[in-house]
Amino acid sequence: MERRLRVGARVPVTRAEGPGARYALWLQGCGIRCAGCCNPHLFEPKGGERVDPAVLLAEMAAVRGEIEGVTLLGGEPMDQAGALVPLLQGARGLGLSVMLFSGFTLGELRARADPAVRDVLALVDVLVDGRYDASQPEPDRSWAGSTNQRFHYLTDRYSPAIERPATGAPLRTVEVRLALDGRLSANGWPVVGRRD
Repeated sequence: MERRLRVGARVPVTRAEGPGARYALWLQGCGIRCAGCCNPHLFEPKGGERVDPAVLLAEMAAVRGEIEGVTLLGGEPMDQAGALVPLLQGARGLGLSVMLFSGFTLGELRARADPAVRDVLALVDVLVDGRYDASQPEPDRSWAGSTNQRFHYLTDRYSPAIERPATGAPLRTVEVRLALDGRLSANGWPVVGRRD
């Protein structure tokens, strides 16, 4: 089993990818490939870079005082469940919460024979599941892309209140970064424009 994770991108501190400030990790590779996905560049399983979970945990530890959790996105994180287990165990050891986005439903994940999938689910606080459906845009909940996607609270660390922005707060957040080498990157809600 591959011990390293195939990583497409990571942001050490973001407020756009879940409740509070978080370390966000986009896993490379997706067998689902939803039409209209905002991250088609993460579909290819051989893209990105191989990273040892210890390297990612060191990055999380370095910003531990600034974040409350880690968010896993993709691509499809559950395509790398075996390599995710030590990462999530380490994140829990740092006292971090875990939020995971998957195109697979919770039922599909629980039906898998792979024990690593069960181990990952045991380390997740909030699972947002379901394939992205561009014909059902989500108008009210933070972080969900389409109305068919569901939040599952697998621990009592968070409540459904996190799905709705506070009064006066934006529904979506986009963060834009300019690196010293001139590269521009963005994360958060992928479509900037007016809401109807």
